[in-house]
Amino acid sequence: MIAPSTPENEKQRQLAVEQYQLLDSLPEASYNEITALASYITDAPISLITLLDKDRNFFKSHFGIPFNEAPRDLSFCGHAIVSNDPITIIPDARADERFHDNPLVLEQNAIFYAGVPLVNPQGLRLGTLCIFDTKPNSLNEKQISILKVLANQVVVLFEQRLVNLKLEKLKEELLLRNENLKKFANVVSHDLKSPLANITALIDLVEQDEDGKTSPESLEYLQYLKSSSNSLRDYIDGLLVFYSNVELIESNKEHLQFDDFMEHIENLCFKNTEDVVFTFTPEVGEVFVNKSALSQILVNLITNAIKYNDKEETHISVNFSQDETDYFFEVSDNGPGIPADKLEFIFDLFAVLGEDKHKNKGTGIGLTTVKKLVESMGGKIQVTAPENGGSIFAFNLKRSDN
Repeated sequence: MIAPSTPENEKQRQLAVEQYQLLDSLPEASYNEITALASYITDAPISLITLLDKDRNFFKSHFGIPFNEAPRDLSFCGHAIVSNDPITIIPDARADERFHDNPLVLEQNAIFYAGVPLVNPQGLRLGTLCIFDTKPNSLNEKQISILKVLANQVVVLFEQRLVNLKLEKLKEELLLRNENLKKFANVVSHDLKSPLANITALIDLVEQDEDGKTSPESLEYLQYLKSSSNSLRDYIDGLLVFYSNVELIESNKEHLQFDDFMEHIENLCFKNTEDVVFTFTPEVGEVFVNKSALSQILVNLITNAIKYNDKEETHISVNFSQDETDYFFEVSDNGPGIPADKLEFIFDLFAVLGEDKHKNKGTGIGLTTVKKLVESMGGKIQVTAPENGGSIFAFNLKRSDN
């Protein structure tokens, strides 16, 4: 018997085998179907998908035998991966000096062998798709071609597994990063919101104590400090909402009467506002939605329409429609509209178009949160700016009437 030689690139080859994380893995139907098909096509009783490990030949799939590995120095596949041939065929191992006294031949009656190397995209030979017979045999050209195709399919499965492993790792990293960001946001909230509230309270006390004694310039500075503190607090609140909306999405949906729900939204948005004419689609009936998430979306869009409106009387409408799969919403207003060159990034985090009618600058977090909420519920949102003015935010939410 002649043991198989070690490939010159064995270190790189072994690392490639290990990266797929298939060694000692459980049987899988996708691989077992290939070995069953290989056995059927060639009329061979045994078919294997093998991976050459450091000192063993691991069988990812084994058709026709009960065991899932064998010593590497006894393996036929060890010879196949160092061969330059696209397929290694041994018609009768008893007549081959490499195998005639091999225990697999003497004890397991492994007489005929054909193995196609499993070559990854980097050209490294990981193992084989092989067949065995207990008697001398041969393959025709069609059978050889099919074995090669099946071997390529095995490599495709390997590569899909590698992609899935990378995606799973990326998912874990993103989840960890998002969790860290949420923790950071909560720490910022705890460590900054309280001092900001203290600053605002102290400014109010100074204004009261120094009533009539403080110069107009000093009062202006105090108001600037208060405004800056409030703006920073808004940023903190916005970030907390942005990073907590996953929990909001996961809350249960509920059945709502649309008219009652829109009256609830109206009460939330118009407590301390100027003249606003608000309309919505009547007689919709019942909808099945995530109330908290939809409330946050509509309140954000409606309050923005109020804050940035430049007309004496603000007009806002919420139009609703539905089909078998989606709910559709349009929130329109009669404000100044949005410049065409700003439409493409209006949903970007921290994107701010300008000051509202009270000279306050937004945080650029609200619309990003709206977009994230809509997409998390299977929908999309877009904004258009009609030529006659105003803006229209249109979005859909996937229906689930359970």
